[in-house]
Amino acid sequence: MINPKVSIITVTFNAEKVLERTLRSIKKQDYNNIESIIIDGESTDGTLKIVEKYSDVVTKWISEKDNGLYDAMNKGLSMATGDYVWFLNAGDTICKSDVLNYFFSKESFMRDVYYGETVIVDENGKQIGDRRLKTKNNLTWKDFRMGMLVCHQSVLVKREIAPEYNLKYKITADYEWVLESFKRAKYILGTKYKITCYLEGGLSRKNILKANKERFLIMKKYYGLIPTIWFNFLMIFRFLFTVAKLRRI
Repeated sequence: MINPKVSIITVTFNAEKVLERTLRSIKKQDYNNIESIIIDGESTDGTLKIVEKYSDVVTKWISEKDNGLYDAMNKGLSMATGDYVWFLNAGDTICKSDVLNYFFSKESFMRDVYYGETVIVDENGKQIGDRRLKTKNNLTWKDFRMGMLVCHQSVLVKREIAPEYNLKYKITADYEWVLESFKRAKYILGTKYKITCYLEGGLSRKNILKANKERFLIMKKYYGLIPTIWFNFLMIFRFLFTVAKLRRI
């Protein structure tokens, strides 16, 4: 059994409606080696009052202007002192109280990456359903040519290999971050265990055209132009086939 320190990093801005359930889920964990970090972008609502309310959970926090979500995440990385980093944004929750013990209780050494499944929830925390893209137990960085196969919030990465977020990308830097983390990793453990309840929405859903353009550039960088064109063609074909099949039902 191992007992590594886990830094859970939460980026917030005017998140008073959803932050408390995130911190409550961290508090419920039956794991005793957690560092909770809040990176706030100068919220003007009651976000900081909630942070202060959960002073027994939040290890450290800052509230200052940033240059966007991924700049804030990089600040979280620089403040983290854990063996692992885990990004859990305001409104996201840890599905069960035993998640970290589930990963570590049977381990004899620390893997580079741990990952699991994701449940989608609405703004009220009500479960909508499982994430459309399912993980497989032996993911490698090469598998991400087919898209974001595991949710960013359902990945724990050893801090010593965790890259900074590339601020060149405004919408999908998390895709490259996960991809690069898997590429750097030697020892990876995947599971079908549902570990994160993810708040529906996010930057890529709200800016889908720009997100697709950025994702294409990232895929081109890692896999080359011709393979990226081919993989995107396959994804479009599968999408159209699925839509046509549903219309016949």
